[in-house]
Amino acid sequence: MMGVRRFIDIGANLTDCMYQGIYNGSKKHKPDLRGVLNRSWEGGLERIIVTGGSLEESLTALELARSDDRLYATVGCHPTRCNEFEESHSPEEYLEKLGNIARANLGKVVAWGECGLDYDRLKFCPKEVQKKYFELQLTLNQSLNLPLFLHCRNAATDLQAILSKYDHFRGVVHSFDGTIEEAQKFIDLGYYIGLNGCSLKTEENLKTVKELPIDKIMIETDAPWCDIRPTHAGYKYVSQENSIPSVKKEKWAAECLVKGRNEPVNIRQVLDIIAGVRNEPADSLCEQIFQNTKSLFFQ
Repeated sequence: MMGVRRFIDIGANLTDCMYQGIYNGSKKHKPDLRGVLNRSWEGGLERIIVTGGSLEESLTALELARSDDRLYATVGCHPTRCNEFEESHSPEEYLEKLGNIARANLGKVVAWGECGLDYDRLKFCPKEVQKKYFELQLTLNQSLNLPLFLHCRNAATDLQAILSKYDHFRGVVHSFDGTIEEAQKFIDLGYYIGLNGCSLKTEENLKTVKELPIDKIMIETDAPWCDIRPTHAGYKYVSQENSIPSVKKEKWAAECLVKGRNEPVNIRQVLDIIAGVRNEPADSLCEQIFQNTKSLFFQ
């Protein structure tokens, strides 16, 4: 008999306009975030951390978090948006505003981020700009000492080098898609590894997941992104009972998921794959991951 599984989604972009029914600037259906959240709670989510990736988004994430005791937020600037520091009236003022949001809302704000480095999308922001403002955010967090919610795409070596200067921080490298060697270096620095659909696409990804220490794993959806698709290597492990029917956005129905738009309830599929790959009981695995997450964000 399956036990009660408790989930915390450590990264959901619930401020995204898709949950308002808007896709690429075009309205396709009515706002349905309330229904998305109800589906999450019914599916075993106990808490969701709403990701903030810019000044404006951090404010919106906090506003949403205030609407429900089970919602929390991060505050920070995503690497691909670090140009906002320089496009603002003053980079220092932009950082100070981010810091003030976090400082005034400790308890609801449970992490600094999403911040880090992304070398796959340099068209949005050059490496040197990313590195400069990532370090600036880390400097500010020295006074807050919040857990870090980190982004890393094709940048593990530089990210590790920067983090090694701040050896008192804790945090998680979310949406991890690197090698076990890269993961181990983050773990050695004191960080957890966050897994979602983007972490489970290839056979190489699955080999990494199999070797990760269980006490260093967290799970997430990165909704509305990183959904698990039939073409992904991990899909074969998804249980039928954790697959909710989906329809195209133009045929939206309250009881269905929207094709291509991920939701926190799909965190159950992430667990299915990790348990399947590791050949471990899903119930005990889920509880260990729940406790890992509580120990970082909710002590």
